[in-house]
Amino acid sequence: MKTIGGLLLAAGRSSRMPEGCHKPLAEFNGVPLVRRSAETMLRSDLRSVTVVTGHRSPEIQMALNGLPVFTTYNKNFAEGMGTSLACGFRHPSLASCDGVLVMLADMPEITEAHIAELLSAFRSGQDALVRGADGEKPGHPVIVPSAICSQMKKLDGDHGGKEALQRREVPVTMINIGKAALKDIDTVQDLLAAGGELCSRGE
Repeated sequence: MKTIGGLLLAAGRSSRMPEGCHKPLAEFNGVPLVRRSAETMLRSDLRSVTVVTGHRSPEIQMALNGLPVFTTYNKNFAEGMGTSLACGFRHPSLASCDGVLVMLADMPEITEAHIAELLSAFRSGQDALVRGADGEKPGHPVIVPSAICSQMKKLDGDHGGKEALQRREVPVTMINIGKAALKDIDTVQDLLAAGGELCSRGE
């Protein structure tokens, strides 16, 4: 059976949130969002979960305390998501995986059932890139096959993985998991609508 590692991106600066408020640390029923996201991944059939930290890394680490996850610090997080992807894909925990499921830490509606759908599609396919979608609209999480993981290790800047994925060196399979695929948190309004609470500890 294909082995799939998990990569959780939690390094960004939450630039659209009020000063002092960091969305991975926003709480849902008393649980920081980054921990909630990591726990969702841990409940799924992933071989391992690796979390990329950056902005306010010590607090993110504290929020993950006690969970069986790997963490890696992206010193270049301020340069954009591409650097966090590269940092994560270079982690030894993902070296021998057949694929890597990439999830954003600010998507509170993603469940282990959604992840299970993506894992099943990846394992039954032929080295396709598998991504969550809302109908025909592509979203997250995304499972990257090993065939293009080497490209992901070289990303930089704020382009994320778009350029590597748009080269279409592997087929893309879209899995309709509904609105959760597009529901990330950018603003206070997004956070409150999703049932979260602001947490403004730290600087």
